[in-house]
Amino acid sequence: MNMRPADKLTIALAQVNPVVGDVAGNAAKARAVRDRAKDADLILFPELFIAGYPPEDLVLKPAFQAACRAAIEELARETAQGGPAMIVGTPWFEDGKLYNAVALLDGGRIAGLRFKVDLPNYGVFDEKRVFAVGPMPGPISFRGVRLGVPICEDIWGPEPAECIAETGGEILLVPNGSPYRRGVVDQRLSVAVARVKETGLPLIYLNQVGGQDELVFEGASFVLNADGSLAAQLPAFTEALVTTRWRRNGDGWHCEQGDIAPLLPQDRSDYSACMLGLRDYVGKNGFPGVVLGLSGGIDSALVAAIGVDALGRDRVRAVMLPYRFTSQESLKDAADIANALGIRYDVVPIEAAVLGLEKSLAPLFDGLPRDVTEENLQARARGTILMALSNKFGSMVMTTGNKSEMSTGYATLYGDMNGGFNPIKDLYKTEVFRLSALRNVWKPDDALGPDGVVIPQNVITKPPTAELRENQKDQDSLPPYDILDGILERLVEREQPIAEIVAAGYDAATVARVDRMLNLAEYKRRQAAPGVKVTLRGFGRDRRYPITNKFRDSGQPLPKPDRSIVSGTPTKSEAFDF
Repeated sequence: MNMRPADKLTIALAQVNPVVGDVAGNAAKARAVRDRAKDADLILFPELFIAGYPPEDLVLKPAFQAACRAAIEELARETAQGGPAMIVGTPWFEDGKLYNAVALLDGGRIAGLRFKVDLPNYGVFDEKRVFAVGPMPGPISFRGVRLGVPICEDIWGPEPAECIAETGGEILLVPNGSPYRRGVVDQRLSVAVARVKETGLPLIYLNQVGGQDELVFEGASFVLNADGSLAAQLPAFTEALVTTRWRRNGDGWHCEQGDIAPLLPQDRSDYSACMLGLRDYVGKNGFPGVVLGLSGGIDSALVAAIGVDALGRDRVRAVMLPYRFTSQESLKDAADIANALGIRYDVVPIEAAVLGLEKSLAPLFDGLPRDVTEENLQARARGTILMALSNKFGSMVMTTGNKSEMSTGYATLYGDMNGGFNPIKDLYKTEVFRLSALRNVWKPDDALGPDGVVIPQNVITKPPTAELRENQKDQDSLPPYDILDGILERLVEREQPIAEIVAAGYDAATVARVDRMLNLAEYKRRQAAPGVKVTLRGFGRDRRYPITNKFRDSGQPLPKPDRSIVSGTPTKSEAFDF
């Protein structure tokens, strides 16, 4: 029997926060959303929602695959009595292959399946490692409407959307697991507009929200009509359930104008990402709270503020760990930060611990001058005390090193690098200063911390120091941060050769020195705590360098390829003609 084409449709967008591996919990969240969106015809969920995204190698476990499929089957059965249908992202094992799939659940059945075609394998993505490439997707027939469901990366190239349009698709529904990084919101919109213009079809872009290890998904879902106009914009960094209303006219489907949530500028987005990433890492892993060393410096001040905004003051504990080189200024600044944030603040002197370690080592160090070894003993004594508090009370230690320090190795393994998570790991030092000043005049709407100044102005203006020796300043060991961060951004984010950075106006010796520090610190970064990604290339999943690595950029202009000695470029037949 032919179904009469519908001329009205309501589609609910479930911008929700799944938990990787919590199949039962994610299914329960789908049920709760369906109960709230009773009047919708269809609910769209994010990519791989039932598994949580990204599931990484967890998705290779047969037991996990079976649990996801069983959950999808049960959700499908629950649609038998009418109510909204659902499009749910799930892993799907079929004919010996594992796919990144979406399932249409309607009428008590799995009424349609589509598999992801373009599997991203760059940056933080490893989908070719675990999933098989799906066939080009035609539309799914839903109650008389032909819905195209390209999955996330499938719209970053033209072919899948073109295939859907050419085979009769009427609306593009795009479920996504697209993590936050600077500039990505504008980039997504440009890609979506391009697909709309090419196909002449309206498009729903539905993204998940929440933190998953170092990744943060900010949501910021949106709807475009076929003319490219913005019909709806969901907020960033918060869950949302929005029902969109569609009507068919002579030119196809049109979405009624909905709410346009304002999106945050870059620095506010970065701060919100760090806050959400910490909140979900602590919450999803079941920690009762966090503890950090509060030195009176800018890094630990910002981490403390993010911690309170993410978790509330009762779940954040600060500890000042003074030694003979700790200034009265630092003691006062740390106390002022704790008071402004309203958090528990303890002072635990480390002199006995440091002197005890030095006494134990004295016979082995006899006759040798004091150097960075003794400085590191201070950092490691502090790290040991913080980890002891974590063990005793269950709170997670937050580390406080910024990206400038992580890049150059200006941090102590098993000392100030101790901890479970670092919310500012992907912020350069100059950005730490900027976000600290920002937090004093603004905070996210869902932040749990106090309004107003929480980082004293003196903390922002005083010269940074680790206070591991008399009158120590960071610039004793590092270039000025405005210069250092400019060089690092070019080395890390852009992979620019030294010669190119020097040509941009930086001192050649300074660039070579920074490049050397960056290379030598790889072993430290490999052992560092995870932390929120906000830049184009964060340390960790984004940037995978070997620890043992003898290559160094000479700083000379790159040699031009000598094409005269290449006899030919292999064709496909030559390449496989053995």
